[in-house]
Amino acid sequence: MLPWNYGFHFTTGPIIFMGIFYTVLVIVATTVISAVLRSRRAMREHHTEHIRWHSEFDDLTTPARLCRYALTGEMPGRICPNGFDCRHCDVRAHLVAKLPEAQPAEAVVVVAGMAFPTDRLYHRGHTWVKQEADGTVTVGVDEVAKLILGAPDKIDLPHVGRQLRLNGVAWSVSKGRTTARVLAPLDGKVVAHGGPADNWRLRIRPTDADMSHLLTANEIRPWVTREIQRLHVALAAVGVQTEPGQQHRPDIAANHPDADLDAVCAHMFLHR
Repeated sequence: MLPWNYGFHFTTGPIIFMGIFYTVLVIVATTVISAVLRSRRAMREHHTEHIRWHSEFDDLTTPARLCRYALTGEMPGRICPNGFDCRHCDVRAHLVAKLPEAQPAEAVVVVAGMAFPTDRLYHRGHTWVKQEADGTVTVGVDEVAKLILGAPDKIDLPHVGRQLRLNGVAWSVSKGRTTARVLAPLDGKVVAHGGPADNWRLRIRPTDADMSHLLTANEIRPWVTREIQRLHVALAAVGVQTEPGQQHRPDIAANHPDADLDAVCAHMFLHR
């Protein structure tokens, strides 16, 4: 018999049973150890934000995951298969090569009374990115974000020197009882914070010059129009009703302090 298995005898039945038992035990242990090692490697390589984003992206509603070309009507109903990272999208590469993007004549696109300057690019999580002469970019929140939260009570910015990852959390904003996570619109290192008088929050030095995942001036109008529709649906779900076509007053968080705007922010800022 074996010292740790009293009563074990080397007969066919017990040998088969113990063989199966220890095989399963080894498989389980190997799986757990492998998962731990992968998790540690992912944390060291800053992949945790990437993993979390793809998990959250899959949980978004269908209207939130529409491809940019579904918004513009070029590919109706198409759902983005890349988590809004168009840099590796063959469809976008094909369309851009086939029909180069025209430059809009206007300096500002106005949608639902909100102004969107065309000298910058826009992220689907309601931030904008403006390229500066020194190779850095400034990042701020767009008018939809301001419509929801107005002037925040508190902003938690990442420290200077931190490396941000596309679609990872860039900073958080609090207004009353409401807190929202703002997603990073690109990969890069934080080099400065915007002051109270600035219209931007972060200055970032990008680690990737390819910004094809960001929305351009010609995509602003259809995108914002769809976002306003999504906002009305999200607000109705928490009991904030409006008449068809009615515009919300700026600073929805201040105007409806008792509503569950955490759920609205999660819906609009693309996180859970």
